[in-house]
Amino acid sequence: RLRSLEPAQGIEVYGKAEWQNPGGSVKDRAALAMIESGERSGQLTRDRTIVDATSGNTGIAYAMIGAARGYRVVLCLPRSASEERKKILRAYGAELIFTDPAEGSDGAIRAVRALYAANPERYFYPDQYNNPENTRAHERTTAPEIWRQTEGQITHFVAGLGTSGTFVGTGRRLKQYNPAIQLVAVQPDSPFNGLEGLKHMATAIVPGIYDPALADINAEVRTEDAYRMVRWIARSEGILIGISGGAAL
Repeated sequence: RLRSLEPAQGIEVYGKAEWQNPGGSVKDRAALAMIESGERSGQLTRDRTIVDATSGNTGIAYAMIGAARGYRVVLCLPRSASEERKKILRAYGAELIFTDPAEGSDGAIRAVRALYAANPERYFYPDQYNNPENTRAHERTTAPEIWRQTEGQITHFVAGLGTSGTFVGTGRRLKQYNPAIQLVAVQPDSPFNGLEGLKHMATAIVPGIYDPALADINAEVRTEDAYRMVRWIARSEGILIGISGGAAL
């Protein structure tokens, strides 16, 4: 519970502590679902390399699961990704291909598509931006957890738009529980921003799993406001969060 953000008596604000997942983020859920789907379908075999575009956290999840299950992992990501993420990815044994920071996640997407197209038999390409297993993972796990943990009292759900998997999957399921729940989609206010992992949908390559009709409220956030919130939460709540979490709050 984030009491320092509560504007009035009777309004409670909660953050879901997804850093408690083994890979440290919400992306573990979708990555595991996509890899297990690939194994079941026979598309992912021991002789194939997992390859995808990432801004960092999904890549960490791929690399962690790949290390545990014996798969090689190659990731395309913007060179501007944090040094901490790069170190974690390398520690898990992932091979990194860096793309132009000015192109953001779209540059990484274009790079991985070219890599896969050149040798499709060599790779398993989960394609997190277009894989329905991404949203299904959150329909199956994230939303039921939120509903249970809030004892059905949730009135608003807020999440950033990157792949949009967390927002779409969780939002759809929460609406099934209670259609009155308000879904708030968060994105940067500009195509040129410092919000790692989030997309400015009007100018970006739009994920195939994104449902633009789902949000009740579309909120645009300035980079400096998101960073200000990260610092505020650290100093007022004693909790370290990432920039996408700062944007959502």
